[in-house]
Amino acid sequence: MFYLSNMLGRPVYDSTGEKLGTVSDLAISTGEVFPRITSLAFKGPGRTPFMISWRKYVEDFTEDEVRLNTESYNIRFSYLQPTEVLLARDLLDQQIVDTQGLKIVRVNDLKLSPSGSQMRLLGAEVGVRGILRGLHPLLEKAVVSGAKLLNRKIEEKIIAWNYMDLLDRDLSKVKLSVTHKRLDELHPADVADILEQLDPKQRAEVFNHLDDARSAEVIAELEDEFQAETLDDMEDSEVSGLLGQMDPDDAADIIRDLPYEKAETLLRLMGVEDAAEIRRLLGYRENTAGGMMTTRFVALSEDDTVGEAIETLRHLDEDFPTVHYVYVLEEDSEKLVGVMSMRTLVLAHNDTRLGDVMYTDIISVPPDEDEEEVASDISKYDLVALPVVDEGGHMLGLVTVDDALDVIEESTETEKTTNLWMKVALAIAGGVMFLALYTAVIMRLMEVG
Repeated sequence: MFYLSNMLGRPVYDSTGEKLGTVSDLAISTGEVFPRITSLAFKGPGRTPFMISWRKYVEDFTEDEVRLNTESYNIRFSYLQPTEVLLARDLLDQQIVDTQGLKIVRVNDLKLSPSGSQMRLLGAEVGVRGILRGLHPLLEKAVVSGAKLLNRKIEEKIIAWNYMDLLDRDLSKVKLSVTHKRLDELHPADVADILEQLDPKQRAEVFNHLDDARSAEVIAELEDEFQAETLDDMEDSEVSGLLGQMDPDDAADIIRDLPYEKAETLLRLMGVEDAAEIRRLLGYRENTAGGMMTTRFVALSEDDTVGEAIETLRHLDEDFPTVHYVYVLEEDSEKLVGVMSMRTLVLAHNDTRLGDVMYTDIISVPPDEDEEEVASDISKYDLVALPVVDEGGHMLGLVTVDDALDVIEESTETEKTTNLWMKVALAIAGGVMFLALYTAVIMRLMEVG
């Protein structure tokens, strides 16, 4: 987690490592629920102020430094736009008035959340920790640690940005509101990132303003612990409805982690078709192709025409997953015999039989294939979806590239964690050996003495 106070004064380097100056401010556009950082302000030689586009030039950032993606002579400077405000200049140390006028608080710091190469403003810190952090981060840590020794806890006091609304651009007062009108403009993954950074109460408040379809998309993007926490606060009927709107593989992943009684209750409350589809996926072992596949795909027979395939695609439900390929099944046995890309369908004549233009050299995997092998195949053959077939060649489902990326990411994180623990173990072992050697030398000197 990042805080504005920790970013201010940090060095800014270009791609060659040349220091250009120090961070003096960050700008946001006020038109978003959780605004992205849009501009970086820094002071160069002679304290000359500069401002550049965050999206265009910032390559990487930490609380210690900001690195740009180009050399200094390539940078084009920008200016503050009418919809932008500067966090340090315009919000830090300003007063906030709540809607009922019961109290007035001051913005002591601003909480930021990294999301990929972007950074978003989560909210305002109005408690004592923001004051301490502004004086020095070590002072905050020392006071918090001291309070723990006395069995006291100094909590952060964050007012989420989505509760704040600028009034006539009078930046001396920011009115609290509960408007979430722009929440639907964010990608579900971005909304999930934001919800995971909020406390449970704020998370529930934001979540309640999403419609059912959006809620299902966001829950599917949440980390497991936050999924469980969010679902625990809902009625079973509401959870069942949301799971029914998800892709079957995402719903199965969630139900698989629930206690048996809870899972059965939710499945019984679902529609018959949704429940049957999810139960079928639950029959496959976790971490296999069957456990990670979706059963929603488009399949036609060899004798169907290109025009009929296009009409089928046109009549898919709005919530149907993105279609990358059309699969061709043998009419009598329903074995997978061919596959076609969207490009093939677009270029072929409407009256052409699918069997005449389909690609027959099919790459597929069995349902018990290990998920890492599946991800490797998708990467190796540059696929966006990989069919899963049984021993008889019948198509059971498909694994999409986004699920494969999740496996690769998880594997990478596990490897990083393993390497970290190995380094810690080696460091400890080295320390023990040094201590033993040091002790032996001291003992030997004492004997000589």
